Amino acid sequence: MAGAGASGRDKWETAKELKKALGGEGGSAAADDLRTLLERVLAPEAGPGGGEAAAEALEWCRCLLSGGEPWDSFVQAVRAYDPATLCGLVWTANFVAYRCRTCGISPCMSLCAECFHQGEHAGHDYNMFRSQAGGACDCGDSNVMREAGFCKRHRIKSNSNVPCVPKDLLMMSELVLPQFIFSLIQHLREGYNEPALDLPSEKDLHKILQVLEPHVSFLEDLTKMGGAMRSVLTQVLTSQQFYKNLTSGVGENAYAKKSHEKYLIALKGSGLAFPEDKLACGVQEQGAGTSTLAVQDQSIMDVLKHKCFLEELLFWTIKYEFPQKMVTFLLNMLPDQDYKIAFTKTFVQHYAFIMKTLKKSHESDTMSNRIVHISVQLFSNEELARQVTEECQLLEIMVTVLLYMMESCLIKSELQDEENSLHVVVNCGEALLKNNTYWPLVSDFINILSHQSVAKKFLDDHSLLVTWMNFVSFFQGMNLNKRELNEHVEFESQTYYAAFAAELEACAQPMWGLLSHCKVRETQEYTRNVVRYCLEALQDWFDAINFVDEPAPNQVTFHLPLHRYFAMFLSKAVKCQELDLDTILPDQEMLMKLMIHPLQIQASLSEIHSNMWVRNGLQIKGQAMTYVQSHFCNSMIDPDIYLLQVCASRLDPDYFISSVFERFKVVDLLTMASQHQNTVLDSEHERSMLEGALTFLVLLLSLRLHLGMTDDEILRAEMVAQLCMNDRTHSSLLDLIPENPNPKSGIIPGSLSFESVLSSVADFKAPVFEPGGSMQQGMYTPKAEVWDKEFDPVMVILRTVYRRDVQSAMDRYTAFLKQSGKFPGNPWPPYKKRTPLHPSYKGLIKLLHCKTLHIVLFTLLYKMLMDHQNLSEHVLCMVLYLIELGLENSPEQESDEEESAGGQERCHDSWFPGSNLVSNMRHFINYVRVRVPETAPEVKKEPPASTSSDGLASSQNSGTAQVFSLVAERRKKFQEIINRNTSEANQVVRPKTSMKWSAPGATPQLATAILEVKESILSLLIKLHHKLSGKQNSYYPPWLDDVDVLIHPEIPRYSHGDGMTAVERILLKAAVQSRLNKRIIEEICRKVTPPVPPKKISSAEKKTLDKEERRQKARERQQKLLAEFASRQKSFMETAMDVESPDADTAMEVATSEQHVSEAIYDCVICGQSGPSTEDRPTGLVVLLQASSVLGQCRNSTEPKKLPTTEEEQIYPWDTCAALHDVRLTTLQRYFKDSSCLQAVSIGWEGGVYVQTCGHTLHIDCHKSYMESLRNDQVLQGFSVDKGEFTCPLCRQFANSVLPCYPGNNVERGLWQSHSNKCMQDLVQEVEDLQEQLGTFPSETNLSKEMESVMKDIKSTTQKKYTDYSKSPGSPDNDFLFMYSVARTNLELELVHRGGNLCSGGASTAGKRSCLNQLFHVLAMHMRLYSIDSAYNPWRKLTQPMQDKNSELVSEELPEVPVLYRDVSSLLLIQILTMPQPLHKEHFTCIIKVLFTLLYTQALAALSVKCSAEDRIAWKESGALKKNTSSGEKSWEVLLGHVISELSKGKIYEEGETEELTMVNRDSVECYLQQFCLPFLRITSLLQHHLFGGDLPSCQEDEEFTVLANCLGLLPSFQSAHQFTSASCLDWPVPAFDMISQWCSELASFADRHPDQVKALLIQEPKWGLPRLLQLPENYNTIFQYYHRKTCTVCTKVPKDPAVCLVCGTFVCLKGLCCKQQSYCECVLHSQNCGAGTGIFLLINASVIIIIRGHRFCLWGSVYLDAHGEEDRDLRRGKPLYICKERYKVLEQQWVSHTFDHINKRWGPHYNGL
Repeated sequence: MAGAGASGRDKWETAKELKKALGGEGGSAAADDLRTLLERVLAPEAGPGGGEAAAEALEWCRCLLSGGEPWDSFVQAVRAYDPATLCGLVWTANFVAYRCRTCGISPCMSLCAECFHQGEHAGHDYNMFRSQAGGACDCGDSNVMREAGFCKRHRIKSNSNVPCVPKDLLMMSELVLPQFIFSLIQHLREGYNEPALDLPSEKDLHKILQVLEPHVSFLEDLTKMGGAMRSVLTQVLTSQQFYKNLTSGVGENAYAKKSHEKYLIALKGSGLAFPEDKLACGVQEQGAGTSTLAVQDQSIMDVLKHKCFLEELLFWTIKYEFPQKMVTFLLNMLPDQDYKIAFTKTFVQHYAFIMKTLKKSHESDTMSNRIVHISVQLFSNEELARQVTEECQLLEIMVTVLLYMMESCLIKSELQDEENSLHVVVNCGEALLKNNTYWPLVSDFINILSHQSVAKKFLDDHSLLVTWMNFVSFFQGMNLNKRELNEHVEFESQTYYAAFAAELEACAQPMWGLLSHCKVRETQEYTRNVVRYCLEALQDWFDAINFVDEPAPNQVTFHLPLHRYFAMFLSKAVKCQELDLDTILPDQEMLMKLMIHPLQIQASLSEIHSNMWVRNGLQIKGQAMTYVQSHFCNSMIDPDIYLLQVCASRLDPDYFISSVFERFKVVDLLTMASQHQNTVLDSEHERSMLEGALTFLVLLLSLRLHLGMTDDEILRAEMVAQLCMNDRTHSSLLDLIPENPNPKSGIIPGSLSFESVLSSVADFKAPVFEPGGSMQQGMYTPKAEVWDKEFDPVMVILRTVYRRDVQSAMDRYTAFLKQSGKFPGNPWPPYKKRTPLHPSYKGLIKLLHCKTLHIVLFTLLYKMLMDHQNLSEHVLCMVLYLIELGLENSPEQESDEEESAGGQERCHDSWFPGSNLVSNMRHFINYVRVRVPETAPEVKKEPPASTSSDGLASSQNSGTAQVFSLVAERRKKFQEIINRNTSEANQVVRPKTSMKWSAPGATPQLATAILEVKESILSLLIKLHHKLSGKQNSYYPPWLDDVDVLIHPEIPRYSHGDGMTAVERILLKAAVQSRLNKRIIEEICRKVTPPVPPKKISSAEKKTLDKEERRQKARERQQKLLAEFASRQKSFMETAMDVESPDADTAMEVATSEQHVSEAIYDCVICGQSGPSTEDRPTGLVVLLQASSVLGQCRNSTEPKKLPTTEEEQIYPWDTCAALHDVRLTTLQRYFKDSSCLQAVSIGWEGGVYVQTCGHTLHIDCHKSYMESLRNDQVLQGFSVDKGEFTCPLCRQFANSVLPCYPGNNVERGLWQSHSNKCMQDLVQEVEDLQEQLGTFPSETNLSKEMESVMKDIKSTTQKKYTDYSKSPGSPDNDFLFMYSVARTNLELELVHRGGNLCSGGASTAGKRSCLNQLFHVLAMHMRLYSIDSAYNPWRKLTQPMQDKNSELVSEELPEVPVLYRDVSSLLLIQILTMPQPLHKEHFTCIIKVLFTLLYTQALAALSVKCSAEDRIAWKESGALKKNTSSGEKSWEVLLGHVISELSKGKIYEEGETEELTMVNRDSVECYLQQFCLPFLRITSLLQHHLFGGDLPSCQEDEEFTVLANCLGLLPSFQSAHQFTSASCLDWPVPAFDMISQWCSELASFADRHPDQVKALLIQEPKWGLPRLLQLPENYNTIFQYYHRKTCTVCTKVPKDPAVCLVCGTFVCLKGLCCKQQSYCECVLHSQNCGAGTGIFLLINASVIIIIRGHRFCLWGSVYLDAHGEEDRDLRRGKPLYICKERYKVLEQQWVSHTFDHINKRWGPHYNGL
């Protein structure tokens, strides 16, 4: 046999021979050979020492597996036998996958991108998501998703057409793989050392894993070969025979022995030894074969025996904390059914071991994700979960493992009885809870409970339920809060996060899972089981904490999961299972205990909101908010309130009501006396606690969430409540509306009912756009009829996390009523009718009809009327609400006669005769005995004279109502219930734990006084109406005028209004319900009583009253002021910020419109003084200088380029304006003299400096001190003061420099005339003389210094590479070129802002905000410092024929640029800026005329090049004929003929033909010439407008040329328009033909030397489109799919944060260190190269756009919105996104107009790190 080191060829040979031998006769001998060969090749003694050895071994394996065939062809062969029904693609964290709810059966269903796009999911409810834990593709698995959603590949049913695998193909695999896997296991055993002290040295583990990487990858590759290979692997992994043969550890091989010993040690080390006492949850039945959970043994783990490779592989996978590669391999095998079952069983068998490892792990987060990655694939499948539950006791294992896990972090509970409590709770500070380490186990449990078959087994199994309730009770009362009474707590614990998360995940979600299977009658038994064991657990809990009937004061826990289990199962029983509630409710005593803790929470909420817990820090508010927050409320506050409703409906109502007021600590307040002492509450908290108590009662009595509303009604109510608080986006609604928290409940967000309810209650407001404003999202806003009929303040109060939301809802309601004209004033919350109660809860109505409540209501009404302190409008509102509820829900009507007869019956407290509110309302109470402090006014005086007349005799009560003590009342009732024996009812209350509440009679300094009252509830209401209206006898019974009112009491006019309306509505209802009441109301009104004269109010009370009123008034004043301020600010912002309003009158007083020549007056916005700008105290304009490459991005087409979304589409920057100008300059520099080249063109297409201003001016010295103060200001600013940045002191616009204003008048107002009297020649001469004057350097004044400094700023604004174009660095020509190019850039950009032409006319877009005039002065001052050598002065060349033509050819150096190659606009700026300022209008016009002749000649030359040769000859001849006519110089035919004949002298036309224009007809020639000249005319007109004022005329596009020519004075005025030609504008200073000949001869001589370049340099027709951003595709997915996996061209990696430039389409790595150059990250670098410091990038993974501007950046927002008009930043929701054209237009507009700095507010420094 060839040795292991055999060369590559030998290996293949050996393999071939072996395969042959094995197939032949001596098979067994060959098998032995193979075994020894493998043992040698894979021998671990060689150690996994080097990569070579491993590579060598793998090479051998490949040869042997393929039996000597080439590996690739073997792979192909095996793949042919793959019955591909499942996709099974496994992915790891951060992979982008899809989930389709329409197709999914299990909510965990996910698809890989390929299967998703291959399937048909259009119109489905799907989203894209980033996998957190990893996952696998479910395509083809009908257990998890509907077959309709399968992709094309996995739709084919298999088995039928896949041929049988030939035996010899995989024969070698079956022999080689067992040894390969065994060697892998040996490596794992070898590498693992039992960690000392539980700290595995992680480095070692990682080392081993790295070495084994190739082995595992090799296995992974095998699994990808398809089904045939997978089944071989399955067979190898699960066969017990292979395992026994190879790993028994017997035999002579010492190494194998050692390895086996290490394995046994590791196995022992994994034992989960628990203290015996905790194992009393005995699981008796032990399956014969599976002894996985031997709970009787001391350890659940002693039985971990491995019988096959798979089991040991999983064991090591866990030991090594789930290495990613292993996990992926194990999951890749899952498409094999046999493997799936075996693996699931193995996983369950190791479950306890997983938990143990997880607890010890240092990286529990990563590990958790990997565990769930596996378990979600196994347990989502119902069939599999059921099988494992039956065969391996899955449920017992899970529950036990969870219980053990939590037992490790229990502490003694301090609730109630701190010393003797036996209850233990989890400690929320433990890492286990803080880091959510338990979530993998809990999430598996929730997952299996979602399967009906498994859940039913759980609900049937009593011992499991007991264990589970045991587990839940660990959370009962956790995270106890104790109220700090003295000093502020020093350390605010944040454990409450852990507590709420634990209750939600570990208790509530399994509960919802179980509830989802209790939907029908047949499941009654399950509910009974749960309720029974729940009550047992609760009873144990009450005993453990020693609870009798008083909760310990000043402590509260928000966590009562047992109560909530009990409540939710009760609710389900009544709602879905038709169970009789009374059969499952416990006795009265238990109900009394049950209500205490939930009630305690409600009272504590009120205390927290009343600031009684401030010393506990902010976290206690956090708890109160979390308790009602949308994700928690239906597992917390809703069950609590429901449980209280159940208790209230079954307990004695007087007992319940008095308990409520006692818990809320306001008992002492409920006295008729004007003063009282509260033993348990400070007076400043009384008012809000009383409001809290009444509000709670209203909630308790009005909510119907679990008392008979259907799911759709609930959804509607929730939605209305959320929409009333604020307009909401679709996603925030989904988030805010509590769904059933169990994900598998079927009420999926976005489900049909959600959408239909939404469309019926709300209108969609599409995202609108305010320029300069924030970007709106699409919002839903309530329809009018919802405000009218459905607005329910009670539901709003229940669902608000912040108290301000209730106010917000009321404000919106008020606004609606004002708008719709229903009610003008400040309305009260409307009363909303309730859905009927379910019969089981009818008892709840008794609360409204009990004397205790009536006494409280009476007392409060009386106190309101008497203006006692600490009562508010809110209290009155709630009191009236309760009365109205009572009238709406009155018990069966007794007839009036009976009632009057029953008046004899006296009650023990002599307040009210019966318990029916309708009759009690009219009951008069004459005298009340009160206990008052001895200082109170009542003690000294006699009862005041009777002020109220007696009511009807029948209800007259002569007795005196006793002192009413709520507390004593409650004690009595409690006693009755406890003893169940009325004869003992007067016994003392049995002794209790600390008696905190003393009866109000106990304090000695209270005296008893008798108060004369003589009022009934009805009379109090009528008097309150008078009081509220401020008029006497304001109430008049409406039925006296209109009897119908009594028959149809539902009158719309009563449904909205304030307190008076509410009183009227109540009186009407009272009258409708009883004739007696009606009579009494009339009676009271007849005896019209003046409102009770207020008793002498003590000054203290007066103060509080006044304070209230004053507060109210102050509030109104403040509102008014704010509104006024807001409107002012808005109007200011509109003028200051609007980018496009031409008539924005800001505070700028640059005198543009004043015709008389006066000095311009400027206002300084810092010191506020006005005055002219002078040499020593110059004024300046606030400007922002920024480098811009926008102009360079113009292209030669009108259609914008598309963003590439496939490999084929690419964008090349060759055709941009910048690129072409660049090429032109370099070509000129190659052939001509450098200094002259630099005056023949303009630069600044890229990196040009754009200057803009907000129009405000300031003294430059004021500005300096302003900057100084900013520098010392430590506040974080969004800008850098050191770089000279600041915000305008007036309008806060961003700026970075100040442009000095030139003294003197702003605009030279020469007489406006088209013709000056001087002749052309004189003017030409004057211009030349003026240019000859050297610019004397101005004297050192402040002004000139400032001009210099601003020039420096302008230069430093852009990068050096954009200013240096000369061959000799630092040459003055460079500065010269840069300066006039700045002027050019600003003019060109203004032209772009006007849409590329001047048709619209009018003032400049910037209006008064243009700073071009000032800029020109600064530039001119500097340009005049450079003298132009008179020999080279271009002016000469334009206006005088040269004499000596030959001198040029002699000189050695390069020639000058021919005049015809020069850019005319550049020449214009050079001429203007080198003249002394201010310029005279006539000189300006003269310069234009001269330059126009040159431009026209250039046009003719360009045209002649474009003609065909025949056309040229024709034109030449026709021109020659007309040459001598008088107007020859003004006819383009003649001139064209002359140009052609002159140019023909050189070799110009000889080169190959360029593209030919057929110029046969004259119109097309004329049109061409006009188009050629237009750009120059536009720039010139703008320039004239800025220098000399005067508006630009507006016109149609086709007459633009004529109008501009006229405006510039080129058109002789006598010309009539119809026979107008462009040539008629010419005005030659010297004979035309001489000039033309001279200019053409320069070209001819150049053509002789470089014939190839002549045409290229002629200025072609310069027609640029406007700058545009790239066009984006309609659907965001197109971009995402192409770019998110695209590799970066620089670093060839897939970037973590890919981004793409929207200007040029470059793909960059955001923040990527990979592409960093000299500390600049790629985006910042690109923004400098592409946009001279401005970059616009689309972040692929976030769908948002970020703007980089210099050293700052900001998030701009997204231009892609979903179907509901919302952004999806970071693609969190993953909904399909579509382009929003309006937003993209705004982005482009801001880019072109350079207003990013002004409009976006949130800028921050990027420190070059983007």
